[in-house]
Amino acid sequence: MPTISVNRDALFAALGRSYTDDEFQDLCFEFGLELDEVTTEKQMLMKEQGDQAKVGAAVSEEILYRIDIPANRYDLLCLEGLVNGLLVFQGKKAPPTYKLKKYEDCYSLHLTPATLQIRPFADKLHQNICRKRTLVAIGTHDLDTIQGPFVYDALPPSEIQFKALNQQQEMTATQLMELYSNHAQLKQYLGIIRDSPVYPVIKDKNGVTLSMPPIINGDHSKITLNTKNVFIECTATDLTKATVVLDTIVCMFSEYCGDKYEAQQCKVFAPDGTYELYPKLQYREEVINVEKANSYIGIQHDVIHACDLYEDIAIAYGYNNIARREPSVVCAGRQQPINKLTEQLRHECIA
Repeated sequence: MPTISVNRDALFAALGRSYTDDEFQDLCFEFGLELDEVTTEKQMLMKEQGDQAKVGAAVSEEILYRIDIPANRYDLLCLEGLVNGLLVFQGKKAPPTYKLKKYEDCYSLHLTPATLQIRPFADKLHQNICRKRTLVAIGTHDLDTIQGPFVYDALPPSEIQFKALNQQQEMTATQLMELYSNHAQLKQYLGIIRDSPVYPVIKDKNGVTLSMPPIINGDHSKITLNTKNVFIECTATDLTKATVVLDTIVCMFSEYCGDKYEAQQCKVFAPDGTYELYPKLQYREEVINVEKANSYIGIQHDVIHACDLYEDIAIAYGYNNIARREPSVVCAGRQQPINKLTEQLRHECIA
């Protein structure tokens, strides 16, 4: 179960009211979450590094809530998603309706056959569903600094050269891999592509390198405070997870769009010329049985089919409102005879 850290004051501001720790813990429980810890960045640092921790003035002492999120709720892994979920649950906000702008020719991405050797999927959450970038890698770019259509290619490391994010000069992919071998954050991802004869790279129509996934983005298209339009790319070895990740990221970003909850689709061409439109943001209807919903409440499942909705019904109804009853099973509170015998034999053999 993943745990996220959110700034308490920012969370309360977005929710439109303040809570005591106990009140917020109760709200989390009713929604199917758990408030794991109330802490600060300073306390977390000292907990991780002990008395030897070097706590500087830059370390924040603002209150953080560490919240356990169900593994199947990717949409709750950030402040925006968490706030949206809680407000809808409390009836303070209608569920948002996400919309897609019609595809335009300049917003297309072409995959070359070489990408099949390394990360074959590209379309429009690193530690959890992305499995630390091994399955999916995410890149965000200032769209106004680049021009489509875009190309997703795979080239030998010596043929890839660009100015990486926050670097002062251009380097080849080989030089970047050497540079990041001592980087505290990035070194753990190098092994994903290091032994491949080709590395993935995304470029715009002018040859500007956007990123070398899953390692680093280019500096040219980095996000700044002046960014107005954002291009989101996901590369992956698992198309389903890439689609889920992209849809989730787009929904969270769309909260801040001029046309709220609206995003521009991108046409992604496969090497054989076929194409798909991303993001999909597809709605679907699921038919469920009320009797089964009543009988299944109390059992938690991942989101796969109708039974997953029974859990949501239980959460919406309120776990505390469900009548408690003794299970109709016979439980013998003693050790099984065969287990007792084998344990005695182990003791005798040791003696």
